[in-house]
Amino acid sequence: MANKAVFLDRDDTLIEDTGYINHPDQVQLIVGVTKPLIELTEMGYKLVVVTNQSGVARGILTEKTLGEIHDRLTQQLEEKQVHLDGIYYCPYHPDGVVPQYRRESENRKPNPGMLLTAADELDIDLEQSWAIGNSGRDIEAGKRAGCKTILIDRKTQVSPLAQAIKREQEPEPDFRAVNMKEAVNIIKRYQLQSSDNSQPHSIFTEKPKSQPTQAQQQTSVAAPPAPPPNRRRRSQPHLETQPRPDDSIQQETSAPKSPEQLLEDILRELKNASRTQRFSEFSSGRLLAGGLQVLVLFCLLISFWLLMTSDRIDFVLIAIGFSTVLQLMILTIYILQGRK
Repeated sequence: MANKAVFLDRDDTLIEDTGYINHPDQVQLIVGVTKPLIELTEMGYKLVVVTNQSGVARGILTEKTLGEIHDRLTQQLEEKQVHLDGIYYCPYHPDGVVPQYRRESENRKPNPGMLLTAADELDIDLEQSWAIGNSGRDIEAGKRAGCKTILIDRKTQVSPLAQAIKREQEPEPDFRAVNMKEAVNIIKRYQLQSSDNSQPHSIFTEKPKSQPTQAQQQTSVAAPPAPPPNRRRRSQPHLETQPRPDDSIQQETSAPKSPEQLLEDILRELKNASRTQRFSEFSSGRLLAGGLQVLVLFCLLISFWLLMTSDRIDFVLIAIGFSTVLQLMILTIYILQGRK
């Protein structure tokens, strides 16, 4: 039985893209990329890196250095319990400065050569496989090889117009994701939907209804179904026409009142209240608390002014401390007044 695989681009998909990487110390895994790769392995996918490396043709690095870079990548992934089943690269470019590598190649993406070679060597079923990358070349190579494709769009600082032009020129992927984690979730959902579609007798298939027994038929005739809760009062409000004695206050308060009636109620309450009750809330303690509150606001304004116009932070701290003490005094006064 053939294997299934996920073909992964390298730069800006697995590791941070800092330009043309030409030293192993520049290899830095993208944050959060290892856990999704472990999930892909647990799902039965082989992990295969396919990457264009025209830096070799441009004379930026040698194939030996490129091998050391890939060894560092493999080492960092192994430390996170991620195993790569293969790394395929294309060092060629038609505009290269190194004659040995200055040519076009079927292995250079968007050509599907690297994917086809990996499928042949690792016995991979391309129709069950995925190609994941951050550029249109990765998507086109995956499509031409017969894989399903996911474009990683990390939302870099690119203008909306440039993004629109880029999408117009590049092939449309099957799916888009912002990172590897979302790409793996897409693959999971796709597998789940595929398994559901292959089972037409799933839970969504309506089951035949069983015929009721004779006892059930008699019960259903003798006892009609009760109305749903809270439906009877809404549909039949006339069933409750006689008010209950305890509902008099509720009905009186819920009935709308005119402004004239509200004014009469206020005047009646004022007349019923004695002079002592009307002025019982006033006290010297409350007056003192109000004065102290004004001082607190004044101290805070002074501290803010000193903070903006002076470097004497000690005066600012004194003003804030003084306002804090006053505020505590105010709270104490109100607590004592409330206990009387």
